[in-house]
This record gives sequence, C-alpha cells and structure tokens, in this order.
Amino acid sequence: MNWPIAVVLIVMIVAVGKVMAAKYRAQAGIIQDKQGNQQWVGKNDDPEAQREIENLRERIKVLERIATDGNSLDAKETRRISAEIEALRDKQVEKDN
Repeated sequence: MNWPIAVVLIVMIVAVGKVMAAKYRAQAGIIQDKQGNQQWVGKNDDPEAQREIENLRERIKVLERIATDGNSLDAKETRRISAEIEALRDKQVEKDN
C-alpha cells in the first residue's frame, strides 16, 4: 500500500466517523452550529414532567417574591403568606403519599 491510498483511507475513515457521530447526535436531539456549539433541541413529550416543571417555576416565582419582599413594610404579611404556602405544601405532600 502506497502513501496516497493510506491518506485517502484515513480521510474516509474520519469522514465516516464524523457522519456517524452527527447521526447519533441528531437522533438524540443534539444539533451543532457553525461555531461548534452543541445544543439539545429534543422535545419532552412527558406531560407529567411538563407539569412538574411548571409547578417548580411557580414555586421559584413565589420564593423570589418572598425573598425580595422580606425587607419591605409588608414583611409580616409576607411571612404569613410564606407560612400558608408551607402549610399547603405539607398538605400536598401528605396527600400525594
């Protein structure tokens, strides 16, 4: 085997490897832009997971509001609301179990 054939074979092996890697990434929902940044674009069709994510987002909003409102004049009201939220969360946990 002479060197030009070896170079062609190496290039072909690398090309096939890159095509296969791109195929597997695409099947997993991962795309790559021109700069080489990889990004997951898969869709989550699990409605339960979507509900849980939405619930967590709502909880984060409430926690942010509690954290930022703690230094205002309505701090007592904020603590009362926080206690109510905790009580409702405890009831929900007991209900789920």
